[in-house]
Amino acid sequence: MKKLILQMQMSVDGFVGANEDRPWQLWEWGDDSAWDDGLKRDFNAVFAGIDTILLSRKMAEEGYLTHWGNAAKKFPSDPFYAFAQRIVDAQKVVLSDRLKASRWERTSVASGDLPREVKALKAGDGGDMAVFGGAGFASALIAAGLVDEFQLFVNPAVLGAGRRIFDQGGFKTLRLLGSKAYACGMVVNRYAPAG
Repeated sequence: MKKLILQMQMSVDGFVGANEDRPWQLWEWGDDSAWDDGLKRDFNAVFAGIDTILLSRKMAEEGYLTHWGNAAKKFPSDPFYAFAQRIVDAQKVVLSDRLKASRWERTSVASGDLPREVKALKAGDGGDMAVFGGAGFASALIAAGLVDEFQLFVNPAVLGAGRRIFDQGGFKTLRLLGSKAYACGMVVNRYAPAG
């Protein structure tokens, strides 16, 4: 059975988005990255086992697929951007009751019934599934108990306020799968639901 991996960047104080427009992530998804080589390598290694990416309607419509498709074309021989080509090649599923058809290559639209659709996708063949946000979509998946692994990329920043992803789900205990600190200041914590 496939597992659903949620990967999010967050601040030390647990926010995934800032209320104010401040640069707080070591990599803001542009051409300049403060990530070190080890973090880049490990980030790409996650994508080796992913064959499906779940997206919210909002994320798809705001250009996630176009952005990484352009990055794959712009940096075809840069080993760091190998993940961008994996995003292009992977099957994408947009969960939405508003969209009726996909306008993106290798992308299908499924109903917004998260438990039913995600459980059906998990039962399929192939590699694991990944989801990268946004905050509301991630919160809904967490609240529905659908996330099998959390990969939390903790940036060396304190925001004080902002958007969170764990507010809807209530109390849960998690089991640490691994934690790794990188020279650039990022710490990646991996957890699974304890139950």
